[in-house]
Amino acid sequence: MSVAVELTRVTHRFPGVEAPALDDVSASVPAGVITGLVGPDGAGKTTLMRLMAGLLKASAGTIRSLGLDPIGEGAQLRARLGYMPQKFGLYEDLTVGENLELYADLRDITGEARSASFARLLAFTKLRPFTSRPAGKLSGGMKQKLGLACVLLGNPELLLLDEPSVGVDPISRRELWRMVNELAAGGMPVVWSTSYLDEAERCPHILLMSGGKLLYAGAPQELTGRMSGRSVQIGSISGNRRTLLQRALNAAEVMDGVIQGSRIRLVLRDAAWAPDLAALDAGPEAWLRPAEPRLEDAFIDILGGGPGGESELARLMTPVVLPEARRAAVIEAVNLTKRFGDFVAAAGVGFRVPQGEIFGLLGPNGAGKSTTFRMVCGLLPPSGGHASVLGIDLRTHAAAARQRLGYMAQKFSLYGNLTVEQNLRFFAGAYGLSGARQAAKIAEMLETFALTPHRAAPADELALGFKQRLALACALMHDPAVLFLDEPTSGVDPVTRREFWTHINGLVQKGVTVMVTTHFMDEAEYCDRIGLVNRGRLIATGTPDELKQAAGRDGHEAATMEEAFIALIERSGGEDEGRAVA
Repeated sequence: MSVAVELTRVTHRFPGVEAPALDDVSASVPAGVITGLVGPDGAGKTTLMRLMAGLLKASAGTIRSLGLDPIGEGAQLRARLGYMPQKFGLYEDLTVGENLELYADLRDITGEARSASFARLLAFTKLRPFTSRPAGKLSGGMKQKLGLACVLLGNPELLLLDEPSVGVDPISRRELWRMVNELAAGGMPVVWSTSYLDEAERCPHILLMSGGKLLYAGAPQELTGRMSGRSVQIGSISGNRRTLLQRALNAAEVMDGVIQGSRIRLVLRDAAWAPDLAALDAGPEAWLRPAEPRLEDAFIDILGGGPGGESELARLMTPVVLPEARRAAVIEAVNLTKRFGDFVAAAGVGFRVPQGEIFGLLGPNGAGKSTTFRMVCGLLPPSGGHASVLGIDLRTHAAAARQRLGYMAQKFSLYGNLTVEQNLRFFAGAYGLSGARQAAKIAEMLETFALTPHRAAPADELALGFKQRLALACALMHDPAVLFLDEPTSGVDPVTRREFWTHINGLVQKGVTVMVTTHFMDEAEYCDRIGLVNRGRLIATGTPDELKQAAGRDGHEAATMEEAFIALIERSGGEDEGRAVA
């Protein structure tokens, strides 16, 4: 097999940073396939991509991309390379067509070649009906398609995609994979960077990294095969599954574990060493069966295990005590409707969330879930219907309600130019904390989230995982009884995600009520109930298992939450990508 990129003992250091971003990496990127560049936040994935593209010069070692030196022959390489960074530079006030025109100008593509490229790419991405729509009015999935179309102008011979599916729903992600698979089948080598291990399993070849080092290179199936017999499931559980997961993670036999609907999935340290269900108090009907190993299991194994099941944050928190009359409907939405002019973003949405429940609001990009979420938080006034939190009407007393809830936004939670400590102080003050109480809470959060070494660092300079920790800490400064999380772990690696959900599970056990939006379907399994939104309407409500059952055929439930999501959306009339984002 021919090689598209060759890396030989590549090391890269950033000025003022002690640890190298890349440490003696040697690897090959084969031609004509998709290579998954996989690893946790801070593993060195983006640095490696920038070196391949000639945007950085390696501190040591050699790189050949398409046989060229990315620095010495950079001009030749850029004419043959397509690179889509994490924050691709679409101009949101320009239309789809105008963005393509701009990038064609930058690539010096003119005349008949330009017309032919536009026709081919608009058909390929299915964006032709939207050429006159501003990019800022596109859904997340459509923005990624437009970004890919801009990168493909000029017919590049090598495609570098840095986390292209972050913030993209399962249907749009499937469409992105369809397009990229077509490119690879046509002979184009593709490097697809991702923190999602289920995506990496689709790649014929992966480079698995952590801490700047290359841990594995090869087929994902070979790595997954090493986990044979060590992945198991516990079902027919009696009692609280969150409590059982915590007990299981404390067992010496268990390396890692996650919730999957009404079941728990565990990774064992040794195939011959299974946990005792009686000792775990799993219940008289509980069973333990083998589960199909996943690449994520192998990844956790290579890193030495997951973060465990104990939450120091939950241990320090005072239990939430509510009057009996408030417990059945801590969050309530009744016939919620939102119009932006003639555009109906949400229509007649209703649900109730009792105390101590995790309620997930899922849906495709542009379906109306973020609009619904913001109305229920009190950030957006409804056009019709009403919402309440802890019995407080959000239409008339939104400010009072916001003092009782914590909110972690998908995009804006932090002030990037303020330090970690300054962000904590600001949010503490916004929630009414002052003096000794504020100082004690800041110290507690710095310690709990391992932020003390970064207390003087600007938030913008933090790695994504630490930004997520800080954002959650800011949302919890006032010990809220209700917590709203808008795509809280978008783009983070499995270890950070587990750490995050350990805290959430612990808070729920203390009586906190949680509402969450997510595009990551494994994360949806942690929810007690899910509301599925499409075209502005709530199309299904139920437990993860109930939705999988409803999505299945011939009496069999869907195998995964992602399959259930796609089946239920398509059954309700499909994703409506023509809906502009309000």
